[in-house]
Amino acid sequence: MIKVGVIGAAGKMGKEVVNAVLNDKDLELVCAVDKFEAGKKVADNVEIEEDIEAALKSKKPDIVVDFTQPSTIYKNINIYLDLNVKSVIGTTGLKKEEIENIKKKSEEKNVGCFIAPNFTIGAVLMMMFAQTASKYFNNAEILEFHHNQKKDAPSGTAIKTAELMASVNENLSNGNCEEQETIKGSRGGCAESNIRIHSIRMPGFMASQEVIFGAAGQILKIRHDSVDRKCYMSGVILALKYLNDNNKFTYGLENIL
Repeated sequence: MIKVGVIGAAGKMGKEVVNAVLNDKDLELVCAVDKFEAGKKVADNVEIEEDIEAALKSKKPDIVVDFTQPSTIYKNINIYLDLNVKSVIGTTGLKKEEIENIKKKSEEKNVGCFIAPNFTIGAVLMMMFAQTASKYFNNAEILEFHHNQKKDAPSGTAIKTAELMASVNENLSNGNCEEQETIKGSRGGCAESNIRIHSIRMPGFMASQEVIFGAAGQILKIRHDSVDRKCYMSGVILALKYLNDNNKFTYGLENIL
């Protein structure tokens, strides 16, 4: 039985993780942490606690799942590593250099850490398909759509997608004319290999992404839509069980599919 702690347990994603852990015969929920709803019972013997370090030291989970905030995630991961607790990280907003620092510390301490910008199987396949298409197209842009309560932009999924695409094609804005923005930012952010990323934030969306490829006489669109947070849970459970058996740093769910 894998002992699991859920950090951010009172949030929308955190509640889904709690239910997913409770409904899996191989997992045991031993602690839940959130700055909101402290004292609320989420299982027979588990109440939400406020202090991460105190909860981990007293309940001793094998692995924690973190869906919290971009502003605190880097600090949280360092707490997990310092306490020798493995972690599955679903919170996005980490900078590239922060991920590199986490990887180094994880390897030095021999404490597993699994970071995934997206745990939805379909979204990960979309990213992999976009990487494959990038071998054959020299023009591409990414549009990502999220609800208006998402704090980081672009999304972690868009950043990871651009990284995968750039790994197989060094320039995805081939042949574009010299551009001049009359309104700053109208062409979106520019990622590796000159990939433009456009972030849309408004009510009505949960999480969607579209990668558009263009060539003379043709357009290819690869799109994924998440319409229910339950779609993330199969990936979270997969990562938990993988990390239980593989004590190492991993970035991206595509590495274990």
